[in-house]
Parts: sequence; C-alpha cells; structure tokens
Amino acid sequence: MSPEPISSTKVCPTCGTRVSETATRCLVCGRTFTGKSSTPSAKPIQGAHLPEVTLSLPFAIGLILITLAIGAGLIFLILRGTGQVSGPLPTATATVAPTLEQTLTPTTTPTPLPTYTLLPPKEHIVQSGENCGLIALTYGVSLQSIVELNNLPPDCGVLTIGQKLKVPQPTPTASPMPTTTLSIAQKTETACQKLEVRVGENDTLSGIAANYAVAIDTLKSYNGLTSNTIWVGQIIKIPLCQRLPTPGPTPTPTLPPPYAPTNLLLPADGATFGATNDSVTLQWAAIGGMREGESYAVNIEDLTTGEGKKLVDYTPDTKYIVPVTFRPTDTAIHIIRWWIQPVRQSGTTKEGQQIWIPAGASSASRVFGWSGIGGAATPSK
Repeated sequence: MSPEPISSTKVCPTCGTRVSETATRCLVCGRTFTGKSSTPSAKPIQGAHLPEVTLSLPFAIGLILITLAIGAGLIFLILRGTGQVSGPLPTATATVAPTLEQTLTPTTTPTPLPTYTLLPPKEHIVQSGENCGLIALTYGVSLQSIVELNNLPPDCGVLTIGQKLKVPQPTPTASPMPTTTLSIAQKTETACQKLEVRVGENDTLSGIAANYAVAIDTLKSYNGLTSNTIWVGQIIKIPLCQRLPTPGPTPTPTLPPPYAPTNLLLPADGATFGATNDSVTLQWAAIGGMREGESYAVNIEDLTTGEGKKLVDYTPDTKYIVPVTFRPTDTAIHIIRWWIQPVRQSGTTKEGQQIWIPAGASSASRVFGWSGIGGAATPSK
C-alpha cells in the first residue's frame, strides 16, 4: 500500500499532541480549537504611494497668472452676457520703465500765424460830386478793386447820383512785433572802442591821460575813480572814442547808427478836407535820442496834379502845418501823399543854405484828400 500523504498538522496548546490542521477538537485532552493558534501574525497593510510632482518657481508663477487670466476672462464673459459690461476683452498693457539711456528731446510748437476772414463788401450810394477815386480814398481801398468788383470800365467812367456800388473792405494786417531799440547814448557807448592799460610803478593818472590824449575826468568817470590816486597793477579803461583832438587834420566824427522809421499819427490815412479847411496839420511820433543838428524832413506830393507838385521842408518839431500855397486851386479833390524821414545837417552851401543828409529810414506814406475853392489861395499869416 502506498503511504497516505501527510497533511499539515498543528500542535494542541494544552497537551502538545499533533492533530490535523482541520481538526476542531484534540482527541487526547478534548480541547476545542477556536482558531489557528499557530498562524503567523499578519503583516500591516501599506497604502499605495501617490506620484510626487516638483515645479520650479517661475513655472508656478506663470501657471498662477494663466489661471487668473482664465478666471478673469470667464467673469468678463459672464458680466457681458448680463449686459453690465460692453466692449472687447481687456488686454494687459506692458509698461516699460525708463532707462538711464533714454533722453528727453524738447519739442518746439510753432506759433500759428494769424489768419483773417475776408469781410463782405459794403454798399455805397453815389452822391453828387463823387467819383471812383474819391470813393476809393474814403474807404481806404484801391481804385482798381472798385472797378473789378462792379464790372466798371478801366477808367471807371461817369457815375450817376444814386448809383449803388460795392466797395471791398480792406483786409486787416497784423501789427508788427515791437522791437527793442537802443538809445543814441547806448548805441554810442556800444560802438566806442576801449583799451585796458595796467598801471606800472611810475605811472600816474595824469601821465596816462596825456599819453592817450584822454581827459583825466573822462578816465575817472569810466573807471569809477573819485580821486587821481591809482596803484600798481590796477587796470585802467581808456575810451578811444573820447580822445582829445590833436593838431592836424580834423578827424571825421563817428556818426551814430541810422534811426528807425517813425510812426505817422494824423491825419488818418484816407481822410478828406473840404473847402472849409484852410490848412492841414501833419503829426508824427518823435524819434528818441535825436541830437543837435538833426531834424525831420517833411515830404508832401500832390498825386492828382499832372506835373507832380512836391514840397520838402525841415522841422525839429513833430508836427507840420501844410502851407496854404500847396492847397489845390480847383474844386476837384486832390489826393495828397506825405511821409517823414530823419535828416542830419552836414554843412552849408555858399549861399548859406543848410545841407541835409538822411539820418534814418523813411516812414510809411499816407494820403489825404484836399479840395480847393476854385481860385488861388492866399497864404495866411
């Protein structure tokens, strides 16, 4: 017989008898088995490990920003759907911080030039004795502008009383910007050449004045001295333009710079004077710093007279009464033009008449109308 296979056994904890693994009672001592006493203790159960993820700091910050952007977009879409927000999605604007290399370039805004709007023409009704030239003079416009605007013949023709004419209004012009001009004393001082001399051991103020032909008082005035005392090493300014005359040919004096043109005041440009005006007074603004021997040359010209009647007179005053002999002798209105120019006396002729030369620029010219009384006028005293 073949031996029976040996099944697994267990030991009775009471009597030590070996019994079958599946036995529930010991046959020797009668102990009842309640469980496997010899079963080894179970090992503790360990849970599965989760995978570890490692993120760098920049990547983590970027992930947070992306999450916030997505959340902001979702919130915006929800608010726009409810009508509380309108418009495209907001976009982030990058702000570039200024660097040390950046430099600011100043910008210059040009000053706009003044512009003027042309004014509509005026309507003029022709009165008795009026012609196109008188109307143009009255309104301060050119004769050609009236001819072109009213489709008149080139010579304007004969106007009828009550005829309506269109007269263009003159375009205003911008006043010239004021300029700073030096006085005669300042111009002379600027033009004067000066020489600086250092005082030596044996130098005196009188000796320096004699060497350079300059008065002692002039040296004291230019150098702020209160006495004739000077010291070694002191700088003395010598004005060469105030040297004393020396024997020999008379030196040519240094003339001051030309004067600026003066401004005319009265009468107004285009004014008219009738038969009741026996004289016309011209006035202009004074030129500052005019010296002895200088005057104003008054230039008057009758533009209506065919041969060009002219008058040039000189006065140190700023007004001039036009002689009654210059008044027209007919009843027509003559257009008189006048202007002013500063002049300087340069000598006299053999007959004793003064010789005048220009000392500055001429002023702008003006015109006025003056009618006669039909006969030769008698000069008034």
